[in-house]
Amino acid sequence: MSELSGNLLVAQSGGPTCVINASMAGVIQEAGRHECIGEIYGGLNGILGILHEELIDLNDEKARTIEGLKHTPAAALGTCRYKINFDRDPATAARDMDRLFAVFHAHDIRYFLYAGGNDSQDTAHKIHLQARQRGWDMRVIGVPKTIDNDLPHTDHCPGYGSVIKFNAATVMEVAADVKSMATDDGFCCIIEVMGRAAGWIAGGTVVAKRSPNDAPHIILLPEIPFDEDKFLAKVKDNVAVLKYCIVVCGEGIKYANGEEVGVDKSRLDAFGHAALGGAADRLAEKVQGALKLKTRTVKLGYAQRAAAHFASLTDATEAAACGEAAVRAAVAGQSGCMVKLVRTSDAPYQWTTGLQPLADIANVEHFVPRDWISDDGMMVNDKFLHYARPLIEGEVKVPMECGLPKFAVLERSLVEKKLPPRG
Repeated sequence: MSELSGNLLVAQSGGPTCVINASMAGVIQEAGRHECIGEIYGGLNGILGILHEELIDLNDEKARTIEGLKHTPAAALGTCRYKINFDRDPATAARDMDRLFAVFHAHDIRYFLYAGGNDSQDTAHKIHLQARQRGWDMRVIGVPKTIDNDLPHTDHCPGYGSVIKFNAATVMEVAADVKSMATDDGFCCIIEVMGRAAGWIAGGTVVAKRSPNDAPHIILLPEIPFDEDKFLAKVKDNVAVLKYCIVVCGEGIKYANGEEVGVDKSRLDAFGHAALGGAADRLAEKVQGALKLKTRTVKLGYAQRAAAHFASLTDATEAAACGEAAVRAAVAGQSGCMVKLVRTSDAPYQWTTGLQPLADIANVEHFVPRDWISDDGMMVNDKFLHYARPLIEGEVKVPMECGLPKFAVLERSLVEKKLPPRG
């Protein structure tokens, strides 16, 4: 395919991870190596910022700042959860697309890279199709990102290795604390982690186990219907033997009828989903009520996806490589694809990058296989352990200042707007 000259636009979307900026650093550094790419722009707050023509000039950033993004958490460009939905609101979606392509035309955007999860890859796919329909020569590549690890066709997602590294370490530390306080009366601690539909994060805490009696003693995944009686019996058995029990639960665990244990139907998120965040509390109420055990909860919340100080070096390296691979693919003429991670060896762990059509990715969720979960549904097995263990290897060296991590901060030099404000 003939070389395409023009500007590159990169943006971030959805919930951040502690390595999403490493992917962006990979994009920026690789883009600078190709003469066909002129300006390198960043879209502030994802697709929503691009709709408002809020772009920054990444060429103005210092090289050391870009390198520093590799150990900086959150989304340096800002993010959003805005969805262009032709099914639900075709008129607004059509106006959004017209506006997006007006921005692309105004700033000669010929390369568009979007880092995000399921909904973000759907947006990238729609933009790719629209570019073809409108005859706008532009190459669109998705960069994978999600701690949920639920994108299909990739061995795993950047962000996942770091979140399970942090969560597993937290499980070990909390377990040591709880064990030291356990008496004949018994003690239960329930640790809630992210994961609405898929249990990859909860399951990943299995790497904390060095022996059968180590925590976590129970792992509850959204893929397995929650059985209250079996759960309480399992807690009771663990306390009888160890005097304490550490439970890890995914926030989206469900009853057999599909209702989420921790759902709050009075609050909805940006996509209309009922808010989550109460699974651990509901479980604690059940344990205290039925077993009369002292029970505490730990909700890792945003901390689990922002813990750059304890990121996996493997994860950060792969994240940067995905950004670099996205640029190379676009320059080579590819469009409508997402970069994926391909595992080529387990022992030693080896990997490479590949490409997958966005049509295969958009709005498809990848769940934990049933044969990776114990028969009783309350623990994962060696198949999961062998999958997850290599992803947490290595430590990112984060520079320190006054005893705390020093993160990179973009200057954010705004690009002059050329269009009237969005209507």
